[in-house]
Amino acid sequence: MPVLSLSTDAIATDGPRADWRGWAALVVLMLPVLLVSIDNTILNFALPAIARDLKPSSAEQLWIIDAYSLVLAGLLVTAGSLGDRIGRRRILLLGAVGFTLVSIGAVFAPSAGWLIVARAAMGVFGAALMPSTMSLLRSTFRNRDQRRIALAAWAGMFAAGGALGPIVGGFLIEHFPWQSVFLLAVPILALMLALAPFLLKESRDPEPGPIDGWGILLSMLALAPLAYGTKEIAVVGAAGLVPVSAGLAFGWLFVRRQRRLPHPMLDMTLFRRPKFSGSLAVNLCCIMAHIGFLYFVSQHLQMIVGLTPMWAGIALIPGAITSIAAGFAVTPIARRVRASIVVPSALVLGVAGLLLVAAAGAHDVWMLVLSFVLLGAGLGAAETVSNELIISSAPPAKAGAASAVSETAYEFGAVLGTSILGGILTAWYRVTLRIPEGVPHDAAEHARETLAGAMNEAEALGGDVGDALRQAGAAAFDDGVVATSLISAGLVVIAGVVAATTLGRSRKPASS
Repeated sequence: MPVLSLSTDAIATDGPRADWRGWAALVVLMLPVLLVSIDNTILNFALPAIARDLKPSSAEQLWIIDAYSLVLAGLLVTAGSLGDRIGRRRILLLGAVGFTLVSIGAVFAPSAGWLIVARAAMGVFGAALMPSTMSLLRSTFRNRDQRRIALAAWAGMFAAGGALGPIVGGFLIEHFPWQSVFLLAVPILALMLALAPFLLKESRDPEPGPIDGWGILLSMLALAPLAYGTKEIAVVGAAGLVPVSAGLAFGWLFVRRQRRLPHPMLDMTLFRRPKFSGSLAVNLCCIMAHIGFLYFVSQHLQMIVGLTPMWAGIALIPGAITSIAAGFAVTPIARRVRASIVVPSALVLGVAGLLLVAAAGAHDVWMLVLSFVLLGAGLGAAETVSNELIISSAPPAKAGAASAVSETAYEFGAVLGTSILGGILTAWYRVTLRIPEGVPHDAAEHARETLAGAMNEAEALGGDVGDALRQAGAAAFDDGVVATSLISAGLVVIAGVVAATTLGRSRKPASS
């Protein structure tokens, strides 16, 4: 089988090149991406501080992380479709204003419930941010080679936020109350709001058709229950099948309606394109593995190793830098080598990183650093290629809807990574935790809830009993890490198989 593919699909440049204004617009579009990435990472590393202050249950801990993604997932398709119709820049600016105001409101959260509600409200406005950035990239960079570079920068900003979030957030958590992490949204989005009207050109579907109110409602009734149900399956078991079933039913109605409309809010024929649907599946599996890794490594480094949030973030910088570098390095390769070869080859590195954790355990910090470097290299390269395929496979007029579908896959991956893998890790921890003799009943019950609970009780008890409880909690948690690492490696393998079997099937790319 030849390695090189010099087909038009592989090397087409298909559009005029952007000037300096386009690259300046890219910088503006990366600001909300940076914010969302920092926001997600800060919460992972701020979770121990939140747990100590608000004392959430294990379910509430997951909700604090997931509420944003669940609401956002339910509204992404709607926001993308509205952007195609009323203007993608306009939707972006509305989302930025709302996200800023809600972030300020989260600062005053007195309870876990309040914080969950604030995170859900962020999801409403976050849904307007992410699809708009990717669809505006499509309209700004019509030259495919430039678009690959821009998308590598876009994806790299996620990795950069993942590195900066724990460091900046860790500094804030160590010197100020944890509520201060939400104030980061204010300067980032204020800068974007100041520059966007001058550097971003408005774009929309020239023939959008009427706004589909029923379609909007059906998409929300499908996506939100699906995301909620999958989370509940991980937490409470079979009861989560009820919302999943409801979501699937409304999803069927949504698809049926879209296929009958002359101007659908989501063109269902996109999913018939192997490169579009295959790339979505690759991203979904990769994000699940990535978020699952961050979920356990952030807790291990802080509560077991004993690093501060800032130093825990610094430990992951090499992986984030590698992810950024891999995204740019794969760009010239993707011009000539088929995606069905590039993506699976890159994902081999990700599998190796996860298997290293499973084989060696999570005891050595340097081993975790190396594992994240391998994972970042593999996923950074693979997602840069798959994101470009998603954008280039869709007609320009439908860029908002296509970007929304891509972001939906991302958010579902984040939800599944936290809830499914996090739920498995929590269940494994509870089953394998052996409470030492001498631990009071109330302290034992709290220790069984979460690793944070065990460490807090161990510190309160002190002495030999406290040390024994701390060691028991660490052992149970790290045993669960081995299991979830193997599952994550399996997910990356699935992504590689999907890429090898779908991304090589050519179809004439959509015109730019």
